[in-house]
Amino acid sequence: MNSLIPPHKGKLIPLLIEGKELRENKKKAGSLTAVRMSSRETSDLIMMAIGAFSPLKGFMVEKDYNEVVDHMHMSDGTLWPIPITLSVTKEEAANISLEDEIALIDDESGELMGIMKVQDKYEYNKEHEAKQVFLTADEAHPGVKKVYAQDDVLLGGKVKAFSEGPYPELYGPHYARPAQTREIFKEKGWSTISAFQTRNPIHRSHEYCTKIALEVSDGILIHPLVGKLKADDIPAEVRMRCYEVLLENYYPKDRVVLKVYPMEMRYGGPREALLHAIFRQNYGCSHLIIGRDHAGVGNYYGPFDAQKIFTEIKPEELHIQPLNIDWTFWCHKCDGMASMKTCPHDKKYRVLISGTKVREMLSKGQMPPKEFTRPEVAKILIDYYKKKMNNTQGLL
Repeated sequence: MNSLIPPHKGKLIPLLIEGKELRENKKKAGSLTAVRMSSRETSDLIMMAIGAFSPLKGFMVEKDYNEVVDHMHMSDGTLWPIPITLSVTKEEAANISLEDEIALIDDESGELMGIMKVQDKYEYNKEHEAKQVFLTADEAHPGVKKVYAQDDVLLGGKVKAFSEGPYPELYGPHYARPAQTREIFKEKGWSTISAFQTRNPIHRSHEYCTKIALEVSDGILIHPLVGKLKADDIPAEVRMRCYEVLLENYYPKDRVVLKVYPMEMRYGGPREALLHAIFRQNYGCSHLIIGRDHAGVGNYYGPFDAQKIFTEIKPEELHIQPLNIDWTFWCHKCDGMASMKTCPHDKKYRVLISGTKVREMLSKGQMPPKEFTRPEVAKILIDYYKKKMNNTQGLL
């Protein structure tokens, strides 16, 4: 009998309400103080809504916030590496009392996303959070920049979520809650599932990582992030076409599931890798592929720090396990894909192209070498960069 690993701390806790309860709470929200949420706060609320952030039941109160920032655990000892918070101005906080209920509004769309019963309000040290979580206080780091952009008071409390935002409609069958992927895996009879985290198109090195995982798993979950990214990252709709063409042509259809998730990227390196593992466990995955510079940005983290952090937690704290894979590439001498662990040849034989160089080639309509990316993927990306350049020139 195939069985899936349990969710983090044993149970999925989706916070999305429906039916009569939803109608009554929406009506009540009209008379409540409204708090407008940033895109990151909204995406975190949606992750809680669908149970992906189980066992969280709302935005963190001060004792949980402090323990997570300093020790990667909540006050009850639950492993949790990154604070999940809701910020307001001091003026807003002064007009909100403990035990008040507030309406949660997405600042960008204006949509009513839920309500929260305020259990705590507290000030915090943004620089301390940045140094602990992101290992830097440098505002050039995109995750740190967002922390500094937050307001000065945090509100904590349990939430009732009303909506999943635009994601179900935008992504249709590619969108799934943790309970749904668990059902898919059960129907397929899988018990070992490796998740592949991605915010980029899948190039040959990524493909190689996923196929290593296919060799040792019943199946894999290609799980792209579709929340907000940096301005220079490839938009989700373009990446989705890249994923689809790859799966159509280069993967066994019965052993791969492609689903998206609505979180916003923090670029938090090692700590974000742990967060990625926790919610992949909630989605039913037994392993998370951790390659070079997982969830990293710039030079803030060592290339394999995201692998090392899993050795710093107690084995019983997570059921999901990291599937650590070394730096991978095409080697002309090996005449195939290889990694630092398997390739004995000089680096001059390896196809290693920087992201900057690839973007430059694509924007000029030049096809990167087939050893770096599949031609079908390159064509989609060339078309995207051409349109982007044409639109930019049209604005000048």
